[in-house]
Amino acid sequence: MANALVWLRRDLRLTDNTALQAALNAGYSPILVYIHAPEEEKPWQPGAASLAWLHYSLQSLKKSIEEKGGRLIFRSGKSLEQLEKLLNETGSEAVFWNRLYEPATIARDIKVKESLKQRGIHAESCNGALLVEPWTIRTLSGDPYRVFTPFWKNAVQTIDSVQPTPAPKKLPPVPEKIKSDSIKSLNLLPKIKWDKSFWEFWQPGEAGATELLEAFIDGAAIGYKEQRNFPDRIGSSKLSPHLHFGEISPRQILKAIRNHPWPAKAEADVTHFISELGWREFSHHLLFHYPHTSNQNLVAKFDDFKWAKPDPKLLAAWQQGRTGVPIIDAGMRELWATGWMHNRVRMIVASFLCKNMRYHWLEGAHWFWDTLLDANLANNTQGWQWTAGTGADAAPYFRIFNPVTQSEKFDHQARYIHRWVPELAKLPAPAVFAPWEHPELSRRFAPEYPAKPMLDLKESREAALAALIASKNA
Repeated sequence: MANALVWLRRDLRLTDNTALQAALNAGYSPILVYIHAPEEEKPWQPGAASLAWLHYSLQSLKKSIEEKGGRLIFRSGKSLEQLEKLLNETGSEAVFWNRLYEPATIARDIKVKESLKQRGIHAESCNGALLVEPWTIRTLSGDPYRVFTPFWKNAVQTIDSVQPTPAPKKLPPVPEKIKSDSIKSLNLLPKIKWDKSFWEFWQPGEAGATELLEAFIDGAAIGYKEQRNFPDRIGSSKLSPHLHFGEISPRQILKAIRNHPWPAKAEADVTHFISELGWREFSHHLLFHYPHTSNQNLVAKFDDFKWAKPDPKLLAAWQQGRTGVPIIDAGMRELWATGWMHNRVRMIVASFLCKNMRYHWLEGAHWFWDTLLDANLANNTQGWQWTAGTGADAAPYFRIFNPVTQSEKFDHQARYIHRWVPELAKLPAPAVFAPWEHPELSRRFAPEYPAKPMLDLKESREAALAALIASKNA
């Protein structure tokens, strides 16, 4: 049986691994390889948090492959060079991989495929990451979608067309003469163990993803539509890091959701959860068709918007959760401690940076990129541009979140704030939402917390609106 390389990237699983299954279906003996080449993804090479997760995810995958009789080969360096070396070392006749959709990886993969084919190697890429690939649906006029609702109305008609495949029961052994680097040699973990607390909350790897999906179906799924908005409770699936690294596929999630015997009352929750998978699809659709948006506005009229020049001290205060606005500080500290932030709070902290501080959304996008475990370029870009008002959005207004009213509405008992900002643990609601409005209580119960925010919420909001009017009149 001829050998084939299966080039793994962000598809670190054996179940529903389309490229692996394609190699097996074609009659090849697969040799699984991971090549560490972060420089090929510049300017958005993996951030520190992503690399830390990758270390443990690769460990998990390595173990799973060995349990099935195979071996995962690690290499580092330029992808094409390493693939060519492995083709020579293994005598492989083909290379299979699952597609990625970022501008840098698309360009890299095109060159790899062309070079391999010129060499006479069968090179085949597959869809292992999306329910609907970006080029498969268009508007009636033939253009890419820029609004989610019509995009999803079209896409949802086809999302069940391909079913996930099971993991192979066995994998062929790989001769010991085929040398492999160690995971440790990839230097994925930070030298200073600032990520230590992450692993109290997460279990990287395919098994961890499966367990989390099962826990979500048995727990937070019923009530999801409403409960997902409240950061003080477990109301979401938290599958985003596992999806980003391909430890579980959207097809697996969709099938598990579809096949579960839900009570009638859960219909709206299930529909809404599936639509959240749709937002992930939409983000990839946008980035594929508008690749410049990872660094530039989608809506060109905002190119004249006057962003403020970042003050390093104020930016650091936002990054470290020292703004003096409790819900902002709670969110940024949750991010630092866990590598994740509740989605509602992501919108609030992003609005604060882009509107109240009036800093360019890229300042926030870069910070999230380095600190989020689910730092996906399509999602990160879409999320920041949506909040900044520069991206795809059907809403005709300049959205500015009020952090006080948002925390009053979605953390009304202040359990989220009390958890992540311990200086405020004794300050009761409603004073905790805006401590500066309750100076006597704050001095008594929260003397270590700033007496007032680093900027005035009302004045900064008015300044942002004034900048918007100025940009329109420019």
